[in-house]
Amino acid sequence: MNLKEQIEKFIPFNEQEINDKEQFLKFIDTFDDVLTRDNIFGHFSASAFVVNKERTKMLVVYHIINDGWIHPGGHADGEEDLLAVTVREVEEETGLKAKVLDENIYSIQSEPVKGHIKRGKYVSAHLHLDIIYLMEADDNIPLIYREEESKGVKWVDFAEATDETMCDFVRPTHAKLIDKLIK
Repeated sequence: MNLKEQIEKFIPFNEQEINDKEQFLKFIDTFDDVLTRDNIFGHFSASAFVVNKERTKMLVVYHIINDGWIHPGGHADGEEDLLAVTVREVEEETGLKAKVLDENIYSIQSEPVKGHIKRGKYVSAHLHLDIIYLMEADDNIPLIYREEESKGVKWVDFAEATDETMCDFVRPTHAKLIDKLIK
């Protein structure tokens, strides 16, 4: 099943996901290069809502560009299998081999990326059309992180997942992911 079919199949949880689903589908219909950073307006990214077995904590990484904690993930960089991208990103960013709990899309989120310098070049503000998958990992396994991308990785209690240490734009996303899991 291709990305467009997966998004069409996705059942939104709330009004934000209803609106973002429509945006994602129009984006795919409008642009040819939705999976690469060559699209200056935006591109698809893949991330994970990684929870512990008890469903009381989530995994976050400290993102250098956004200067705050956020759930792990990364760019599609041309790959249409966003679940595979997510699995790879979680392992690269945290050292964990997380278990995929559902191969279907768990959540979607249109997220702004502010203009920034990356590898000495300016990157204009754009959108990440983020596909989020639900995963599980053992919160007792030691964590590692890549210093070129992150300042750390840690488990946070669900109550901490929306506090002021999280990236501003991701707090509502974290709250939604947790609400969806609990309901």
